[in-house]
Amino acid sequence: MLWPSGLRGQEIAASADTAPAIEVRAAPDEEIRKRISGIFSQIEGLRGVGVAVDSGVVTLSGVVPGARASRDALAIAGRTEGVVHVQDRLEEEVNLKARVRPATRKFQELGGSVLRILPVALLSLAVAGFFWFLGRWAGERGLWLRRFGLTELGASLGRRIIRAVVTAVGLVIALEILDATAVVGALLGVAGVAGIALGFAFRNIVENYLAGVLLSARNPFRIGDQVQIGDFNGKVVRLTSRDTVLMTLDGNHLRIPNSVIITSAMMNFSRNPLRRFEFNVGVSVDLDLVTARDLGMATLRSMKGVLADPGPQGLVAELGDSAVQLTFLGWIDQRETDFPKARSEAIRRVKTAFDKAGIEMPEPIYRVHLRKTAKSMATGAPTPESASVTHEADVATDRTIDDQVADELRSSGEENLLDKGPA
Repeated sequence: MLWPSGLRGQEIAASADTAPAIEVRAAPDEEIRKRISGIFSQIEGLRGVGVAVDSGVVTLSGVVPGARASRDALAIAGRTEGVVHVQDRLEEEVNLKARVRPATRKFQELGGSVLRILPVALLSLAVAGFFWFLGRWAGERGLWLRRFGLTELGASLGRRIIRAVVTAVGLVIALEILDATAVVGALLGVAGVAGIALGFAFRNIVENYLAGVLLSARNPFRIGDQVQIGDFNGKVVRLTSRDTVLMTLDGNHLRIPNSVIITSAMMNFSRNPLRRFEFNVGVSVDLDLVTARDLGMATLRSMKGVLADPGPQGLVAELGDSAVQLTFLGWIDQRETDFPKARSEAIRRVKTAFDKAGIEMPEPIYRVHLRKTAKSMATGAPTPESASVTHEADVATDRTIDDQVADELRSSGEENLLDKGPA
């Protein structure tokens, strides 16, 4: 298109006068450089890093304190918007002083923090120490627990619990002063897990200790009592927190765990001072049983150590083929008479009295009947004549043990969870 020469120059001039001004903006590379340099200026150890940007490619140069600072610089530059690639021209500081400077600075900051928190820490420590001494003082002066009827072992356990509770309260208060409530929760969680683990690990020890507390509270035996626990028989020597020591009848020390005692049937021969012995004597079937029985009872009455109330007894126990079994019973006071010796002497005296009276104690006799014919086998045996009863024995209920049990219930102040039954 051809323009008139005069008009074309004028139109161009007019266009230049009326065209809007063009705003010159900074290059994107410069914005990236300023952004990265501004970030590095706020980070210790990266303030001296040089940043160059060309077409989105960032080149980092300079000296950094260590490998960690180098990785941080590369990561920051790589995350900046508009960066295409990052070239690493960084060098790690090899100067010892420069390497130590960050650690020194951290220690200085830590020291400053310790100095700031030191008064609060000392106050927390003082509170914890005060409660520790308070718990120890309360534990040593727990004699008032005995006023509640607790035994020595139970009172000792109570003192330990009081000391532990008071100390724990002081520890919680100290942690609250330090504003370490999270530590309190963590400690409670660790204590719960540790309690479960220790419970499984020391289950037998805990069972024996608690059984010892129960035994000391119930007092089922005293020192010197003769007891039978399962197959074990002996006299009590001592009760500890873990086991019970018995002196067996042959002079050996026997230790039984308290958990076994608390769950086993136990017979105490010494709790009731009265004890009954018995023995059997076989006499001839042709003998007058009343005469033999009365002679044995009279022999026991005359024996030293056998009580007159309750007195000796004689019973017809069993009718055998060649002998009749008589049972003699006698009571002794274990506080004055030895049980095995008394029984042995009673047997000896009855044997001597029967020998003097001519009372036969026969050996087993076997009778053999020979029959020749079937007719004789069918013949009935003659009916024996009925024996005349010249003495009527006392068959009334023996209330001796019942009377002693009733007397024990009246005289003992020990708690009884069982019904006493009718009076």
